[in-house]
Amino acid sequence: MIKAALNGHYGSDVTGAVGTVTLDGGDVKLKASITDACFVNGPSLNGLTLSVEKPASFTIDYNFPNKDVRFQFMNTVRVMERPLNLTYTHWKGENRTALDGTFLIDSANKVSACYGFHSDNDCMLKYSYTHDGLTTVEPSYDFGKNAWDFAVSRRIYGNDVVRASYRSSTKVLGLDWTRTSSLNGSFKISAAVNLAEESKIPTLSAESTLNFDL
Repeated sequence: MIKAALNGHYGSDVTGAVGTVTLDGGDVKLKASITDACFVNGPSLNGLTLSVEKPASFTIDYNFPNKDVRFQFMNTVRVMERPLNLTYTHWKGENRTALDGTFLIDSANKVSACYGFHSDNDCMLKYSYTHDGLTTVEPSYDFGKNAWDFAVSRRIYGNDVVRASYRSSTKVLGLDWTRTSSLNGSFKISAAVNLAEESKIPTLSAESTLNFDL
């Protein structure tokens, strides 16, 4: 089966598009992603990424513009009869490695951590609590920036999610509204205000994704 997706981002700061074609060969999926950079100055390999993926096991990406390979390996282990999801990622060209882990305490509580091996302080810790399956609260702490982040989201009208967030390191307050459809794709409208600026003029953006079966 071949699936295609088209994602467009429109905003006052950045505007662009990404197209993805996925060939499902059973256990392994082949994926090609292109951005509008492939066609700005005529057809080129700029913005092209090829991927080989086995879900919940591994992903290998090759980025043509950066001539970089990314290896990602996933595994799940049991700790005190609860799942711990681990993801190991290595960027060969950048010589950068990261380890992500998510520990599911129960259906409503989980703790996540991300550690970058290239820096002693590159570590982020996040706690997530979901109340009644509708409201999610996510405080997090970035040890590298010595800063707290906070986000709260609420599911409304079935597939609509409203999310507010604040990053203390950048003093940016954000608000997103996302609607997802299993058939047609999704769209998101976002607004962000930098509270450190005197003008405090919000930036607005919209993002939409369309899914196709070929």
